[in-house]
Amino acid sequence: MIPDLALAAAITAAAGLMRGFAGVGSGMLMAPFFVVLFGPAETIAIIILMEIVVTAQLLPEVHEDIDWRVIAPMGAAATCLMPVGSWLLVSLDAGVIGRIIALLVTLFSLILMTGWRYGGPKPLPVTLGVGALSGVLMALTSLGNPPVMLYLLSSDDTAATNRANFTGYFAVTLVALLVLMSVAGLVGLSALTKVAMLLPLFILFAWAGARAFRKSNEMLYRRIALTILLCAGLYGLLRG
Repeated sequence: MIPDLALAAAITAAAGLMRGFAGVGSGMLMAPFFVVLFGPAETIAIIILMEIVVTAQLLPEVHEDIDWRVIAPMGAAATCLMPVGSWLLVSLDAGVIGRIIALLVTLFSLILMTGWRYGGPKPLPVTLGVGALSGVLMALTSLGNPPVMLYLLSSDDTAATNRANFTGYFAVTLVALLVLMSVAGLVGLSALTKVAMLLPLFILFAWAGARAFRKSNEMLYRRIALTILLCAGLYGLLRG
């Protein structure tokens, strides 16, 4: 148990640094390792609980940069469609669906790495569609962030705006996920105990990542965010 917790602590530190800097990606880093260490249900509970706390930590710093005209409807659509993802989970092969989405994420992240940007408006129907897809995928495959990352990073928004929008989106969707999991009885004492041990480390390194972001530039931020997205796609393709 001690070696497992030591490994979990190292992964948590790296994930906290990523979360503080990019505003996204920590769950993608922790999930594949935590699933092996703690099991799938407990992993989701641990990650959600820690992410909610760090989101609350980062929100005061970025709230003025959040484009709520985009984030509010997208988060609402995701919340409404999460139960659909839960229903599909028992009806479809989530593994196959997850790999199809991962393939699309990988391809689009490679396209964005070439420097291409959409730069156009974010119409409400598209915003709602991205949120709905993200909400379904959160419950179906745990791969809910990449569609949102692709949508936001393809625009001409600044690094500060993208980072703030990711944080605002998590503030909406993570609370909804926590409520769903609590109703389903998936947040147990064991998960809460692990959160109590790992959370201080996550908070500390998220704070360090946030400080590093202030010294970064647009190009560095974009490269790191797209690398996170590409790694998420490759993980979805290659996981067993």
